[in-house]
Amino acid sequence: MTTVIPSFAHTGLAPALLSALTAQGINEPFPIQSATLPDSLAGRDVLGRGRTGSGKTLAFGLPLLSRTAGRKARPGRPLALVLVPTRELAQQVTTALAPYARAVGLRCATVVGGLSLQRQADALRAGTEVVVATPGRLHDLINRGDARLDQVEITVLDEADQMADMGFLPQVTKLLEQVAPRGQRMLFSATLDGGVDRLVRRFLSNPVTHSVDPGTATVTAMTHHVLHVDAADKPDALTRIAAREGRTILFMGTKHRADRLARQLLSKGVRAAALHGGKSQPQRTRILEQFRNGQVTALVATDVAARGIHVDGLDMVVNVDPPTEAKDYLHRGGRTARAGESGSVVTLVLPEQRRDVSRLMATAGIRPESVQVRAGDGALARVTGAREPSGVPVTIVAPPAPVARVRTSGGSATDGGARPAHRASGRSRRPRRPRTV
Repeated sequence: MTTVIPSFAHTGLAPALLSALTAQGINEPFPIQSATLPDSLAGRDVLGRGRTGSGKTLAFGLPLLSRTAGRKARPGRPLALVLVPTRELAQQVTTALAPYARAVGLRCATVVGGLSLQRQADALRAGTEVVVATPGRLHDLINRGDARLDQVEITVLDEADQMADMGFLPQVTKLLEQVAPRGQRMLFSATLDGGVDRLVRRFLSNPVTHSVDPGTATVTAMTHHVLHVDAADKPDALTRIAAREGRTILFMGTKHRADRLARQLLSKGVRAAALHGGKSQPQRTRILEQFRNGQVTALVATDVAARGIHVDGLDMVVNVDPPTEAKDYLHRGGRTARAGESGSVVTLVLPEQRRDVSRLMATAGIRPESVQVRAGDGALARVTGAREPSGVPVTIVAPPAPVARVRTSGGSATDGGARPAHRASGRSRRPRRPRTV
């Protein structure tokens, strides 16, 4: 039987990490952290299942840093590895771990597609203890001879189910075959599909399993609404929802529809921008920053934004195009009500979509409030805060493009140029040949 800790002070974390947690205003662990830290700090393999936004990053990050502290990596040979499915999640994980890595003198670098391959290679060759990477780009660097994984003694797979969905399992398997054979492995995921289960059986040794706020559970701080709307009323209703106060993410099925809706909203006076895999990495980074600082209030996104995007104070997610799978619904909704905050998930449903959405909700374990709405009625405003847009077209001015940087912590940041991201569909319905991200 494993031990659940009441506070970080009871964990045995390095004192410098405890001080860094206090400096960040973090005093009590979230349930997934409380459950997993005793085992992960003891070096055991851990299988953690928790909904998105439940605190998994520190659940694996703190023991990884604590157990690596005091060691120095040789050039191109990191000591710890975190594999994630998307660029945004990689950058978010690095940012979240940066103050703690600095506290214990460890260097942490992000390795993702869309940024300069050579500069990332230079950062690895300069020496970095912790690498946060997408599988495709790390595979490229290894093939070039810029990195070796034989010194990696702690390996984390974050959002493993999404890596399976994106077709990364062959690359992930090859990478796991290269890390130190007796090292520690931790796998965190909101759902455990067949592909993920195969990874667990092959690469985790007698893992301790912790399931906290499982992916199929509803979240008490999150409300779910299904708005039945006729096709003729949907465009106007959607514009009014996008014009609400506060920040809103509106999910679309394809990047082309996302671009079109963003243009339509801008023409009606809504400060909107589209985010999808067809944008270059610098573009995606700038758009997210504009969303965080309030220049953009309606982010029209494909599922590229459903993993790894955390924006404080985001209180509503709208499924303009309902997803086809329950786990996609849960990951989209996980952008709101994070870390104990409240939020709402709204799904717009046309008459012909009712049966599929009803089945989706049942599979996800969601019992939404359902209501028939029209563009100007009180029910729409009550549920979403919808209001009439200004009607005055707006233009979102892009800030000057920043010099792309390979993120490092505990050391200097390395400038990196940018190249266009590989284009990808907004949908990820079935496994496909992996792409470099």
